Amino acid sequence: MKPCILLIEDDEDMRELVAGHFEHGGFVVETADDGIKGQALALQANPDLILLDLMLPKVDGLTLCQRLRRDERTASIPILMITALGGTKDKVSGFNSGADDYLTKPFDLEELMVRVKALLRRSDRAPLSTKHSEILSYGPLTLVPERFEAIWFDEPVRLTHLEFELLHCLLQRHGQTVAPSLILKEVWGYEPDDDIETIRVHVRHLRTKLEPDPRKPRFIKTVYGAGYCLELPTGAKLAQQEALMRSQREEEQLAAAPHALESA
Repeated sequence: MKPCILLIEDDEDMRELVAGHFEHGGFVVETADDGIKGQALALQANPDLILLDLMLPKVDGLTLCQRLRRDERTASIPILMITALGGTKDKVSGFNSGADDYLTKPFDLEELMVRVKALLRRSDRAPLSTKHSEILSYGPLTLVPERFEAIWFDEPVRLTHLEFELLHCLLQRHGQTVAPSLILKEVWGYEPDDDIETIRVHVRHLRTKLEPDPRKPRFIKTVYGAGYCLELPTGAKLAQQEALMRSQREEEQLAAAPHALESA
């Protein structure tokens, strides 16, 4: 069965060019020229991947991406943003809205094809590769591939597919500095010349889920000019950190208790 792509792009020439390239490459392509039609088609066609322009009429790409991520029927569909806005803030906004990848116009159609195929291989809808079929564990962290879940200091943490892949890449090399080029190759499946912002945003998301204070990371550390390093405690340091994490959770529960009573 051919994979289905939904292309949401208001520029007719660009839409026909991209659609023709993917149809020639063996894909089924559905198209929409504005955000409202795009959202409707995402529900109707149930595509394997969405190519989403940022500057759309009626509903812009960022808003549409957020809507698709909030809807459980479309939440797991990979989304690749294609746009003329290539600034760092634009990329951050795209990733924060829920995009899995971001490509700036003008782009090479073959590069777009490579990125699409890489996302499809890593999609929640695709089977996991055999190298990620086994549970991986070290110190306070256990990764469970079949559920895209991390067990972090005995607490389950739900991850997106890309967050899981990124954490898996770092955990395999815990204590080592992992270069951005290696992360991009293993997690995203390609080697662009300069796409560090893609990694930064997803590292930020991981820190929000795992770090006690994401602004002062203890575990997922940036090695400036070199990459990222996952440092996990063991032995006496692990026991000390477990006590600190339990204490923090108890404080959070106590702080939340009055609000729960007020809303009851």
